[in-house]
Amino acid sequence: MRIKKIAILTLILSIIPVWDGQAQPSPNDVYNSRMEVYKRIEAVTHIPWYYLAGVDQYERNVRQARRDIPKAKGLTAIYFRPEKWAGPLNPNPTDDNLLSIQLFNGVGLDGDGDGKASITNDVDVLYTFANHLLSYGTDHDNIKIGLWDYYKRDKTVSIIIGKARLYKHFGRLDLDKHAFPLPIRSHYTYKNTWGAARGWGGRRIHEGTDIFAGYGVPVRATAYGIVEMKGWNRFGGWRIGIRDINNNYHYFAHLNGFAKDIRVGQIVEPGMLIGGVGSSGYGPPGTSGKFPPHLHYGIYKDNGFTEWSFDPYSHLRLWERQERNRKK
Repeated sequence: MRIKKIAILTLILSIIPVWDGQAQPSPNDVYNSRMEVYKRIEAVTHIPWYYLAGVDQYERNVRQARRDIPKAKGLTAIYFRPEKWAGPLNPNPTDDNLLSIQLFNGVGLDGDGDGKASITNDVDVLYTFANHLLSYGTDHDNIKIGLWDYYKRDKTVSIIIGKARLYKHFGRLDLDKHAFPLPIRSHYTYKNTWGAARGWGGRRIHEGTDIFAGYGVPVRATAYGIVEMKGWNRFGGWRIGIRDINNNYHYFAHLNGFAKDIRVGQIVEPGMLIGGVGSSGYGPPGTSGKFPPHLHYGIYKDNGFTEWSFDPYSHLRLWERQERNRKK
Protein backbone atom coordinates (compact mmCIF):
# COMPACT_ATOMS: atom_id res chain seq x y z
CA MET A 1 0.00 0.00 0.00
CA ARG A 2 2.85 2.37 0.91
CA ILE A 3 4.62 1.67 -2.41
CA LYS A 4 1.39 2.26 -4.36
CA LYS A 5 0.83 5.58 -2.59
CA ILE A 6 4.35 6.80 -3.33
CA ALA A 7 3.97 5.79 -6.97
CA ILE A 8 0.75 7.80 -7.27
CA LEU A 9 2.29 10.86 -5.64
CA THR A 10 5.38 10.63 -7.83
CA LEU A 11 3.14 10.56 -10.89
CA ILE A 12 1.38 13.66 -9.61
CA LEU A 13 4.67 15.50 -9.20
CA SER A 14 5.71 14.61 -12.73
CA ILE A 15 2.55 16.26 -14.09
CA ILE A 16 2.37 19.41 -11.95
CA PRO A 17 4.39 22.33 -13.38
CA VAL A 18 7.43 23.48 -11.42
CA TRP A 19 6.78 26.81 -9.69
CA ASP A 20 9.56 28.85 -8.16
CA GLY A 21 7.66 32.09 -7.57
CA GLN A 22 10.15 34.06 -9.68
CA ALA A 23 8.71 33.88 -13.20
CA GLN A 24 5.76 35.97 -14.32
CA PRO A 25 3.30 33.54 -15.90
CA SER A 26 -0.03 34.69 -17.27
CA PRO A 27 -3.05 34.62 -14.92
CA ASN A 28 -4.52 31.74 -16.91
CA ASP A 29 -1.30 29.75 -16.48
CA VAL A 30 -1.44 30.34 -12.73
CA TYR A 31 -5.08 29.29 -12.46
CA ASN A 32 -4.51 26.20 -14.60
CA SER A 33 -1.48 25.18 -12.54
CA ARG A 34 -3.35 25.64 -9.26
CA MET A 35 -6.31 23.65 -10.52
CA GLU A 36 -3.92 20.87 -11.56
CA VAL A 37 -2.56 20.71 -8.01
CA TYR A 38 -6.04 20.75 -6.44
CA LYS A 39 -7.32 18.00 -8.71
CA ARG A 40 -4.28 15.78 -8.15
CA ILE A 41 -4.49 16.12 -4.37
CA GLU A 42 -8.21 15.38 -4.64
CA ALA A 43 -7.38 12.17 -6.52
CA VAL A 44 -5.20 10.96 -3.64
CA THR A 45 -7.17 12.20 -0.61
CA HIS A 46 -10.74 12.38 -1.99
CA ILE A 47 -11.13 15.87 -0.53
CA PRO A 48 -13.10 17.73 -3.27
CA TRP A 49 -10.88 20.23 -5.10
CA TYR A 50 -13.16 23.20 -4.40
CA TYR A 51 -12.64 22.89 -0.63
CA LEU A 52 -8.87 22.91 -1.17
CA ALA A 53 -9.24 25.91 -3.46
CA GLY A 54 -11.38 27.68 -0.86
CA VAL A 55 -8.80 27.19 1.89
CA ASP A 56 -5.95 28.20 -0.40
CA GLN A 57 -7.68 31.38 -1.56
CA TYR A 58 -8.69 32.30 1.98
CA GLU A 59 -5.12 32.02 3.20
CA ARG A 60 -3.81 33.90 0.17
CA ASN A 61 -6.08 36.84 1.01
CA VAL A 62 -5.21 36.70 4.72
CA ARG A 63 -1.47 36.72 3.98
CA GLN A 64 -1.93 39.78 1.79
CA ALA A 65 -3.78 41.61 4.56
CA ARG A 66 -1.53 40.84 7.55
CA ARG A 67 2.02 41.64 8.60
CA ASP A 68 2.62 38.84 11.12
CA ILE A 69 2.94 36.15 8.45
CA PRO A 70 4.97 36.23 5.23
CA LYS A 71 3.36 36.98 1.88
CA ALA A 72 2.68 33.97 -0.34
CA LYS A 73 5.40 33.37 -2.95
CA GLY A 74 4.57 29.99 -4.43
CA LEU A 75 1.75 28.56 -6.46
CA THR A 76 -0.38 27.89 -3.39
CA ALA A 77 -0.69 29.97 -0.23
CA ILE A 78 -1.55 27.76 2.76
CA TYR A 79 0.80 28.69 5.59
CA PHE A 80 2.11 26.49 8.39
CA ARG A 81 4.24 28.10 11.07
CA PRO A 82 7.68 26.38 11.14
CA GLU A 83 7.20 25.15 14.73
CA LYS A 84 3.93 23.49 13.75
CA TRP A 85 5.35 21.96 10.59
CA ALA A 86 8.63 20.64 11.99
CA GLY A 87 7.48 20.17 15.60
CA PRO A 88 7.45 22.58 18.57
CA LEU A 89 10.67 21.20 20.09
CA ASN A 90 12.50 20.53 16.83
CA PRO A 91 15.85 22.41 16.89
CA ASN A 92 15.66 22.72 13.09
CA PRO A 93 12.56 24.77 12.11
CA THR A 94 13.22 24.12 8.41
CA ASP A 95 13.52 20.35 8.89
CA ASP A 96 12.23 18.31 5.93
CA ASN A 97 13.14 14.88 7.26
CA LEU A 98 9.99 12.83 7.75
CA LEU A 99 11.37 10.77 10.64
CA SER A 100 12.55 13.71 12.73
CA ILE A 101 9.39 15.71 11.97
CA GLN A 102 7.32 12.80 13.27
CA LEU A 103 9.66 12.40 16.26
CA PHE A 104 9.03 16.02 17.28
CA ASN A 105 5.27 15.77 16.60
CA GLY A 106 5.34 18.01 13.56
CA VAL A 107 2.55 17.91 10.99
CA GLY A 108 4.60 18.08 7.78
CA LEU A 109 4.03 15.31 5.24
CA ASP A 110 5.54 14.24 1.94
CA GLY A 111 3.05 15.10 -0.79
CA ASP A 112 5.14 14.49 -3.90
CA GLY A 113 6.85 11.21 -3.12
CA ASP A 114 10.41 12.54 -2.92
CA GLY A 115 10.89 11.32 0.65
CA LYS A 116 10.95 14.85 2.11
CA ALA A 117 8.36 17.08 3.78
CA SER A 118 9.31 20.60 2.74
CA ILE A 119 7.44 23.61 4.10
CA THR A 120 8.29 25.45 0.87
CA ASN A 121 6.92 22.73 -1.40
CA ASP A 122 3.39 23.55 -2.67
CA VAL A 123 2.39 19.90 -3.04
CA ASP A 124 3.71 18.91 0.40
CA VAL A 125 1.87 21.80 2.07
CA LEU A 126 -1.45 21.23 0.31
CA TYR A 127 -1.23 17.47 0.89
CA THR A 128 -0.55 18.06 4.59
CA PHE A 129 -3.61 20.30 4.95
CA ALA A 130 -5.76 17.87 2.96
CA ASN A 131 -4.72 15.09 5.33
CA HIS A 132 -5.83 17.20 8.28
CA LEU A 133 -9.30 17.41 6.72
CA LEU A 134 -9.16 13.75 5.76
CA SER A 135 -8.76 12.79 9.42
CA TYR A 136 -12.33 14.07 9.93
CA GLY A 137 -13.88 12.78 6.72
CA THR A 138 -14.54 13.76 3.13
CA ASP A 139 -18.21 14.81 3.35
CA HIS A 140 -19.33 18.42 3.76
CA ASP A 141 -20.22 18.33 7.46
CA ASN A 142 -17.00 16.65 8.51
CA ILE A 143 -14.91 19.00 6.39
CA LYS A 144 -16.58 21.90 8.23
CA ILE A 145 -15.64 20.28 11.55
CA GLY A 146 -12.06 19.84 10.34
CA LEU A 147 -11.90 23.50 9.29
CA TRP A 148 -13.22 24.69 12.63
CA ASP A 149 -10.76 22.51 14.54
CA TYR A 150 -7.92 24.05 12.51
CA TYR A 151 -8.96 27.73 12.54
CA LYS A 152 -11.11 27.87 15.73
CA ARG A 153 -13.23 30.66 14.18
CA ASP A 154 -16.78 30.33 12.88
CA LYS A 155 -16.39 33.32 10.54
CA THR A 156 -13.36 31.75 8.87
CA VAL A 157 -15.19 28.47 8.32
CA SER A 158 -18.14 30.36 6.83
CA ILE A 159 -15.91 32.33 4.45
CA ILE A 160 -14.03 29.22 3.27
CA ILE A 161 -17.24 27.26 2.72
CA GLY A 162 -18.58 30.23 0.74
CA LYS A 163 -15.50 30.24 -1.48
CA ALA A 164 -15.84 26.49 -2.00
CA ARG A 165 -19.46 26.98 -3.07
CA LEU A 166 -18.43 29.62 -5.61
CA TYR A 167 -15.67 27.46 -7.07
CA LYS A 168 -17.96 24.44 -7.26
CA HIS A 169 -20.79 26.46 -8.84
CA PHE A 170 -18.69 28.08 -11.56
CA GLY A 171 -16.23 25.19 -11.97
CA ARG A 172 -13.22 27.47 -12.37
CA LEU A 173 -10.81 29.66 -10.41
CA ASP A 174 -10.79 32.87 -12.49
CA LEU A 175 -13.51 34.76 -10.61
CA ASP A 176 -11.78 38.15 -10.52
CA LYS A 177 -14.04 40.15 -12.84
CA HIS A 178 -15.86 43.17 -11.34
CA ALA A 179 -18.69 45.47 -12.39
CA PHE A 180 -19.55 49.05 -11.45
CA PRO A 181 -22.53 48.97 -9.03
CA LEU A 182 -24.75 51.11 -11.30
CA PRO A 183 -25.26 50.79 -15.06
CA ILE A 184 -22.58 53.03 -16.54
CA ARG A 185 -25.05 54.45 -19.04
CA SER A 186 -27.35 55.68 -16.27
CA HIS A 187 -27.07 59.18 -14.82
CA TYR A 188 -25.03 59.19 -11.60
CA THR A 189 -22.35 61.21 -9.82
CA TYR A 190 -19.89 60.38 -7.10
CA LYS A 191 -16.70 61.55 -5.43
CA ASN A 192 -14.47 60.27 -2.66
CA THR A 193 -16.55 60.54 0.54
CA TRP A 194 -14.81 57.84 2.58
CA GLY A 195 -13.79 59.01 6.07
CA ALA A 196 -16.11 62.05 6.19
CA ALA A 197 -17.81 62.79 9.51
CA ARG A 198 -21.33 61.51 10.17
CA GLY A 199 -23.51 62.66 13.07
CA TRP A 200 -26.77 60.70 12.95
CA GLY A 201 -26.76 57.97 15.58
CA GLY A 202 -23.54 59.28 17.16
CA ARG A 203 -20.25 60.59 15.85
CA ARG A 204 -18.69 58.22 13.32
CA ILE A 205 -16.90 58.26 9.99
CA HIS A 206 -18.40 57.52 6.59
CA GLU A 207 -17.23 54.02 5.64
CA GLY A 208 -17.94 54.09 1.93
CA THR A 209 -18.57 56.09 -1.24
CA ASP A 210 -21.92 57.72 -1.99
CA ILE A 211 -23.09 57.37 -5.61
CA PHE A 212 -25.98 59.75 -6.28
CA ALA A 213 -28.64 58.72 -8.78
CA GLY A 214 -32.41 58.77 -9.23
CA TYR A 215 -34.85 56.59 -7.36
CA GLY A 216 -34.99 53.07 -8.73
CA VAL A 217 -31.78 53.15 -10.79
CA PRO A 218 -30.62 49.49 -10.82
CA VAL A 219 -28.01 48.45 -8.27
CA ARG A 220 -25.83 45.54 -9.34
CA ALA A 221 -23.46 43.08 -7.71
CA THR A 222 -19.86 44.21 -8.15
CA ALA A 223 -18.20 40.79 -7.88
CA TYR A 224 -18.68 37.04 -7.82
CA GLY A 225 -19.91 36.30 -4.34
CA ILE A 226 -22.56 35.09 -1.94
CA VAL A 227 -25.29 37.20 -0.34
CA GLU A 228 -24.35 37.21 3.33
CA MET A 229 -26.81 39.80 4.64
CA LYS A 230 -30.13 41.24 3.51
CA GLY A 231 -32.65 43.38 5.36
CA TRP A 232 -33.03 46.57 7.36
CA ASN A 233 -30.36 48.50 9.24
CA ARG A 234 -31.27 51.73 11.05
CA PHE A 235 -28.25 53.48 9.52
CA GLY A 236 -28.20 51.90 6.06
CA GLY A 237 -31.90 51.26 5.57
CA TRP A 238 -32.61 48.44 3.14
CA ARG A 239 -29.19 46.95 2.53
CA ILE A 240 -27.41 43.91 1.10
CA GLY A 241 -23.98 42.50 1.98
CA ILE A 242 -22.10 40.24 -0.44
CA ARG A 243 -18.89 38.31 0.36
CA ASP A 244 -16.56 37.87 -2.61
CA ILE A 245 -13.75 35.44 -3.42
CA ASN A 246 -11.10 37.75 -1.91
CA ASN A 247 -12.45 37.95 1.68
CA ASN A 248 -14.11 41.30 0.84
CA TYR A 249 -17.59 42.16 2.08
CA HIS A 250 -19.40 44.47 -0.35
CA TYR A 251 -22.04 46.63 1.37
CA PHE A 252 -24.92 48.24 -0.57
CA ALA A 253 -27.12 50.57 1.50
CA HIS A 254 -30.08 53.01 1.29
CA LEU A 255 -31.83 50.83 -1.32
CA ASN A 256 -35.47 51.40 -2.24
CA GLY A 257 -35.99 47.66 -2.41
CA PHE A 258 -34.48 44.34 -3.45
CA ALA A 259 -34.44 42.44 -6.72
CA LYS A 260 -37.05 39.72 -6.98
CA ASP A 261 -36.03 36.42 -5.35
CA ILE A 262 -32.70 37.79 -4.03
CA ARG A 263 -31.98 35.91 -0.80
CA VAL A 264 -29.33 35.25 1.81
CA GLY A 265 -27.00 32.49 0.61
CA GLN A 266 -27.60 33.23 -3.07
CA ILE A 267 -24.65 33.14 -5.46
CA VAL A 268 -24.28 36.30 -7.56
CA GLU A 269 -21.95 37.44 -10.31
CA PRO A 270 -20.79 40.86 -11.53
CA GLY A 271 -23.58 42.94 -13.01
CA MET A 272 -26.43 40.90 -11.52
CA LEU A 273 -29.40 43.02 -10.37
CA ILE A 274 -29.73 43.09 -6.57
CA GLY A 275 -31.86 46.17 -5.88
CA GLY A 276 -32.52 49.82 -6.68
CA VAL A 277 -31.21 53.22 -5.54
CA GLY A 278 -33.25 54.78 -2.76
CA SER A 279 -33.07 56.97 0.34
CA SER A 280 -33.98 54.50 3.06
CA GLY A 281 -32.46 54.56 6.54
CA TYR A 282 -31.78 56.75 9.56
CA GLY A 283 -34.70 55.36 11.51
CA PRO A 284 -37.00 52.37 12.10
CA PRO A 285 -37.91 49.99 9.26
CA GLY A 286 -39.49 51.83 6.34
CA THR A 287 -37.92 55.24 7.07
CA SER A 288 -37.10 57.01 3.82
CA GLY A 289 -36.52 60.48 2.39
CA LYS A 290 -34.20 61.95 5.02
CA PHE A 291 -31.55 62.57 2.34
CA PRO A 292 -31.31 62.59 -1.47
CA PRO A 293 -31.46 59.19 -3.19
CA HIS A 294 -28.06 57.54 -3.50
CA LEU A 295 -26.24 54.25 -3.13
CA HIS A 296 -23.86 53.96 -0.20
CA TYR A 297 -21.21 51.47 -1.31
CA GLY A 298 -18.59 50.16 1.10
CA ILE A 299 -16.01 47.38 1.23
CA TYR A 300 -14.79 45.56 4.33
CA LYS A 301 -11.79 43.22 4.51
CA ASP A 302 -11.50 40.14 6.73
CA ASN A 303 -7.96 39.24 7.82
CA GLY A 304 -8.68 36.11 9.83
CA PHE A 305 -9.09 37.99 13.12
CA THR A 306 -11.35 40.94 12.43
CA GLU A 307 -12.93 42.99 9.68
CA TRP A 308 -12.38 46.65 8.79
CA SER A 309 -13.51 49.07 6.12
CA PHE A 310 -11.27 50.53 3.44
CA ASP A 311 -11.76 53.23 0.84
CA PRO A 312 -13.57 51.81 -2.23
CA TYR A 313 -13.20 54.92 -4.40
CA SER A 314 -10.19 53.81 -6.46
CA HIS A 315 -11.81 50.42 -7.04
CA LEU A 316 -15.00 52.06 -8.27
CA ARG A 317 -13.03 54.21 -10.70
CA LEU A 318 -11.17 51.15 -11.98
CA TRP A 319 -14.31 49.03 -12.42
CA GLU A 320 -16.09 51.92 -14.14
CA ARG A 321 -13.19 52.33 -16.57
CA GLN A 322 -12.93 48.59 -17.21
CA GLU A 323 -16.64 48.32 -17.92
CA ARG A 324 -16.57 51.26 -20.32
CA ASN A 325 -13.68 49.63 -22.16
CA ARG A 326 -15.54 46.33 -22.43
CA LYS A 327 -18.50 48.10 -24.02
CA LYS A 328 -16.44 49.89 -26.69
